Amino acid sequence: MISTVLVANRGEIACRIARTCGELGIRTVTVHSDADANALHARGADESVRLPGAAPADTYLRGDLLVKAALAAGADAVHPGYGFLSENAGFARAVQDAGLVWIGPPPEAIEAMASKTRAKELMGIAPLREVTEADLPVLVKAAAGGGGRGMRVVRELADLDAELASARAEAASAFGDGEVFVEPYLGGDAGGRHVEVQVLADTHGTVWALGTRDCSLQRRHQK
Repeated sequence: MISTVLVANRGEIACRIARTCGELGIRTVTVHSDADANALHARGADESVRLPGAAPADTYLRGDLLVKAALAAGADAVHPGYGFLSENAGFARAVQDAGLVWIGPPPEAIEAMASKTRAKELMGIAPLREVTEADLPVLVKAAAGGGGRGMRVVRELADLDAELASARAEAASAFGDGEVFVEPYLGGDAGGRHVEVQVLADTHGTVWALGTRDCSLQRRHQK
């Protein structure tokens, strides 16, 4: 039985998790950097643990500090939210090794699917290795994480190198991993739609497909 959850994230997602846990009678602990000391997620939980520093690389991307905060706060489980370390198999294992419940996919599943380049390899889909004029427009995309971070649409070949460098820097800052890849961009002009299927599974082998959703309407590559 889980009584206390540490939310290893910030902002809106941390607030949503804390609210749901509250409705279930579960105590929540959030974490906050110095820059987020007065943020809503830091003030709205039952407890919030300070992560010294301001940059994500020094705070929300420090798995060791997050596990230490969970243990210090007496948490039973860790919920990673999305982005940051939510798709980091090493962090998931560190949480489990500390005797805490990991609320998310098993580390083995994360290793198989968290890296978009690895996931594409498993599905037999190869990213673009060399981009030509005939391939444009293309999308530069971070291999790790999500939430629209580390993504750039390239419509001119001359812009590719700069956009690659920019995407790598943003991905490294957001996810601690600067790997990016390039794939064809099927925007609205090409009639492409962004359709997703969400899958939910428990630890007893039960799996639900939660239907499809059209995620084509986006702002800054976020649904």
